[in-house]
Amino acid sequence: MSTDVRLARIDDALTRKQPTLQLMLDNVHSSQNLSAVIRSADAVGVLDIYYSTKDNETPRIHKTITQGAHRWTHRHRMNDTDKVAFLKQKKEQGFQVVVTHLEERAVSYREIDYTKPTLLVMGNEKEGVSAEVIAQADEVIIIPMQGMVQSLNVSVATALILYEAQRQLENAGRYDTPQMSLEKREEIKEAWVYRDTVARRSKGKIALEFKEVLIDFN
Repeated sequence: MSTDVRLARIDDALTRKQPTLQLMLDNVHSSQNLSAVIRSADAVGVLDIYYSTKDNETPRIHKTITQGAHRWTHRHRMNDTDKVAFLKQKKEQGFQVVVTHLEERAVSYREIDYTKPTLLVMGNEKEGVSAEVIAQADEVIIIPMQGMVQSLNVSVATALILYEAQRQLENAGRYDTPQMSLEKREEIKEAWVYRDTVARRSKGKIALEFKEVLIDFN
């Protein structure tokens, strides 16, 4: 692929990114699921992916699963003890916190208005979403199930919900015009082009963390 074509694809991707649709994984366990989620998130234009970990370690990103999608999203890791402060901060910024959890007040994921600034919170594979996170939820959602099981794999569930959000945003025309300023898009593009160039020239010999940021509330 020529440089001009590559740059055009990056420009196009940035014009379709949806900064008001963000994703958080609560105490993620499976690096494979995280990688699959990253791929789905990039596919619908999510730029920012947040996740908390109890062990303060960064899970491995499986490039065979992401198929390069990790290069075009920004990942932000936080300690488990910081997630409530993070959620409160997001609410102060005007985001609705939408949490997946099976409880009495939960509604179908299709009933949420994702054209509002939304932080979608998904639980981990073992315990689901933690109680302190649920307490911060503006909306609690479920994916209706008609069979014997009550839940889907977290990466599959995330993809379903994100594509409902994508449908609503598309109907609202959000993908037709850039949702970030030209200055912001150029800033991100510069960083992406640099990392992409280094990664491709090194043919995997140089390990790069594509916009992995540790959120510190201390």
